[in-house]
Amino acid sequence: MAQMNIAGGIREFAIATPGATAVVDGDRRATFAEVDDRSNRVASLLIDAGFRPGDRVAVLLGNQAEYVEVAAGAAKAGVAMVPLNPRGTAAEHGSLITRSGAAGLIADSAFEDNVPDIAEDLRLALSLGSQSWGRPYEKALADARAVDPRVEVDEMEPFCVQYTSGTTGNPKGALLTHRSRVLTMFGCAVDFGLGPGKRTAAVAPMALGAGFCFAYAGPFMGGQVSMLSRWDPERLLDMIERDRIQTVFLVPTHAQMLREVMDHSPRRWDLSSLETFYFNAAALPVPLKEWVIEAFPHVGVHEIYGSTEAGVVTNLRPADALRKAGSVGHPWFMTDVKLLDEEGREVGPGEPGELFGYSPYNMIGYLDDPESTAAAIRPDGYLTSGDVAVRDEEGFITIVDRKKDLIISGAANIYPREIETVLLGCDGVAEVAVVGLPDEKWGEVVGAFVVPEEGREVDFAALESAVRERLAGYKTPKVWKTVDELPKNTNGKILKRVLRDKYVP
Repeated sequence: MAQMNIAGGIREFAIATPGATAVVDGDRRATFAEVDDRSNRVASLLIDAGFRPGDRVAVLLGNQAEYVEVAAGAAKAGVAMVPLNPRGTAAEHGSLITRSGAAGLIADSAFEDNVPDIAEDLRLALSLGSQSWGRPYEKALADARAVDPRVEVDEMEPFCVQYTSGTTGNPKGALLTHRSRVLTMFGCAVDFGLGPGKRTAAVAPMALGAGFCFAYAGPFMGGQVSMLSRWDPERLLDMIERDRIQTVFLVPTHAQMLREVMDHSPRRWDLSSLETFYFNAAALPVPLKEWVIEAFPHVGVHEIYGSTEAGVVTNLRPADALRKAGSVGHPWFMTDVKLLDEEGREVGPGEPGELFGYSPYNMIGYLDDPESTAAAIRPDGYLTSGDVAVRDEEGFITIVDRKKDLIISGAANIYPREIETVLLGCDGVAEVAVVGLPDEKWGEVVGAFVVPEEGREVDFAALESAVRERLAGYKTPKVWKTVDELPKNTNGKILKRVLRDKYVP
């Protein structure tokens, strides 16, 4: 039986539909035949530079056509990518290259200031659009052999080392296999309508796990992906209209910014091609979800839950989007979920427990970090999410909060998420983060950081009343602060530790 490989879809559709468009990048269009040819050349470059199966190459690219061919080319050579975030610094990238053992770097000149000095000492250094360091990418490709090396690659080998977003500290390198991502992309085809001739968009950064998977799934499944090189809500709307995009992956922040543009712009876009939105990275506030469904009545709205390490874990599908708003749905395809108490026993319906998942999408471990791997994966193979959740009688799962974000005030356990849900439903609140702040008497007290809607002032008395009306008194924030913005990582997740560090004396 053939081994699953993320290059497989490119190979297959280069034969089935060679002239069909696989990638759109501004005015550039690349067919499956062209992507296949160029990825063969990338593979040849790696092999000729001495890369062998299991070796690693760092990739510093934005959302651009080359990302697809580099990923497919590395996979054809059996080389694992180490994606570098374009927003990272040269020092951060140098550290990740060293820690991952990457022997090469392929980078766009747009991020030249973020290229570490060690790049010149690597086995292979390719630069797109600049000749100030490394070999010119296009010249190297032109000189390379356009032959698929057909290297034997086991499907359980990593296709990449994906460094986590580091919301709790130093990032760790999650080892993600070919099998895990191929099966994820097939699941995306079933749930989100990807497939031959279908058109999707790369909106979230492809340097991130979800951003790469949901963008690459388009051409992998025989469809087309349009590259949004930088986030801008109007540019996305323009692209949907121009390229007749059908499916789009977004994070809640994107939806909020789309709402601001669409509510205030006199322009109207033709968005009739849209069929599916799928959201991830953070909880989609219920009022915002209601707006999305009202503004796009013909679009199916999915809310998926997962992580770098676990991939997609659950999905709340369109049929239940409003009826079960606030839930993250049922376990995804081929996924089993357990909610366990502190003693490792399964909890009953309505009882909170730490969420563990078992699926073919799970990472196989952290690179060179057996201690963290053992802490994340139970002996039975179930992987922790780090989240506390409850499951109702219908099997719908609701995330209560991050286990690490639990506030212990006196003897009471307080989950910030339920407070945030109340506050996000209040007038004038755009975003909010609730954290535990140190207190001599109680150990911790509840603090709320509120971003007001543009042009609005926050009425803390009204917010306090809203919390007291809906929740127990001890859950009412004792500290209130207005902030212009909340610190976030590139996944759109709020960095609560940064808030604590910034505002705690």
